[in-house]
Amino acid sequence: MVNLTNLLNTNTLDDFVGQSHIIGIDKPLYKLIEKKEIPHLFFYGKPGTGKTTLAKIIAKRINTDFYQFNATTLKIDDLRVVFKRYENALLRPLIFIDEVHRLSKNQQEVLLPIMEEYKIIIIGASTENPYHTLTNAIRSRSFLFEFLPHTKVDLELLLNKALRLLGDATISKKAIEYLLQSSLGDARAMINLLDFAYKVNINISIEILKDLRQTSLKDGISSKDNHYDLASAMIKSIRGSDIDATLYYLARLIDGGENIDFITRRLVISASEDIGNANPNALNLAVSTQISAKQIGYPEARIILAQCAVYLASSPKSNSSYLAINKALQEIENGNIMAIPNHIKDNATSYKYPHDFGGWCSQKYLEKEIQYYKTKQIGFEKTLNEWVNKIKSIHK
Repeated sequence: MVNLTNLLNTNTLDDFVGQSHIIGIDKPLYKLIEKKEIPHLFFYGKPGTGKTTLAKIIAKRINTDFYQFNATTLKIDDLRVVFKRYENALLRPLIFIDEVHRLSKNQQEVLLPIMEEYKIIIIGASTENPYHTLTNAIRSRSFLFEFLPHTKVDLELLLNKALRLLGDATISKKAIEYLLQSSLGDARAMINLLDFAYKVNINISIEILKDLRQTSLKDGISSKDNHYDLASAMIKSIRGSDIDATLYYLARLIDGGENIDFITRRLVISASEDIGNANPNALNLAVSTQISAKQIGYPEARIILAQCAVYLASSPKSNSSYLAINKALQEIENGNIMAIPNHIKDNATSYKYPHDFGGWCSQKYLEKEIQYYKTKQIGFEKTLNEWVNKIKSIHK
């Protein structure tokens, strides 16, 4: 039986669905493809977003030989065979390497002279960000484009095409909605589910679809980029005091099986960096969460993580301490090293013990006056600042 995915494969840019931010008719890459001037390219993004399809369209458009490799099984000798074959040829073939983030540094170095001479066009695809996985030398010789998940409109267009190809298929509205929603922007996954549901019964129901795919697709945390993106989104939501967004990204991390230590480390950092002395108890709660959540483990740890996350998102925010230590470190890195005043050195005899003066006394602690810390007067930080000013004014 013919595979529906293969039937839907297109050979032209006009029939390609999605990624209009890259190959819209007014975009530079579209114009380069139309002019058959193809640079080395690296596509990255989630599965089922059209990376391989676009590479094949490009090869078809420029009427050249197309070689497809997967970096997980690629051998350098395989590449050299192709390189040798076209060494003196007028034709410039296109080599497509999938899972390009799996390339070793040695394999990337083999590509460099080929890319430099431009006798062969290299196109790579990856589910991970090539800014982290490819060397600077490779990136400087190519252009990188991010493929976004298909929109619902994109998926609807592909689904309608697929249903027309099937001809005799019938499908309920609920089944259509499930196909669109559960595929998470992955066109390949949607068509694959439709294809096998049709093979079960030409009258496609939501029950058949759910029997084949019990839950919506999930990103999980296998992708390093997604792993950090979700954590970043959670922390930024905490910083922005958006409780529901914080809980959503926390739930995504938990649902993906994220390590408790990874989550709690970021909660502890946020408690200090983003909240600080505006609510000092935030750090205490975050550290308690770190200890207790690890000891208890999933699934109950989700409750502890949620309590902490809600508390952090709800707390007043101040990064005064964060800014102050960065400023102090920058001064030191710039060579501003001051001598320690003699009266506060170890075993100094002229040191004034503040407790003997009611808690504060006038005394130099730095060689010269400098201000790193500037309070934002937020939450408990305001109270601390008022106390410092009060005790200094009383005992001056």
